Amino acid sequence: MKFELVHLSSAQEKWTDLATAHYLDKISYFTKIEIHDIGSVKSPRNSQSNKVAAESEKILKYIRSDDYVVLFDEHGESLNSLEFSKTIEKILNSGKKRALFVIGGAFGVGLDVKDRANKKISLSPMVFNHLVAQVVALEQIYRGFMIFKNLPYHNK
Repeated sequence: MKFELVHLSSAQEKWTDLATAHYLDKISYFTKIEIHDIGSVKSPRNSQSNKVAAESEKILKYIRSDDYVVLFDEHGESLNSLEFSKTIEKILNSGKKRALFVIGGAFGVGLDVKDRANKKISLSPMVFNHLVAQVVALEQIYRGFMIFKNLPYHNK
């Protein structure tokens, strides 16, 4: 199975590149993984609904009909790391060829993306910028594999 982290970002910083490379390397021992920045939509802050609609359309165009889709959303289910590890196991046993982990835009995603997601998960009750959310998501995916494989990393 291939894992992909999909996000809409307009910024890049060196610390994120380093952390991302670190976790991609670690996760690659368990599964193929890639990150895809499908680019945020430029629009004025007062046209929030237009931005959400345009970015949601970009996300939906990227998703294949047979993908397992996990949406990281502030209103998603709150899981601890052990529960998230069980989600990783469920994804791996789903028979799907590709799992997409989606981080929406600054104003979130539309109902069409939420409806398409197989699972909606909150990374935290707090809101993170895309760079922080990306690193947190990758660390939790790595932690999930370590728990699932019963390897030392997670303190129970």
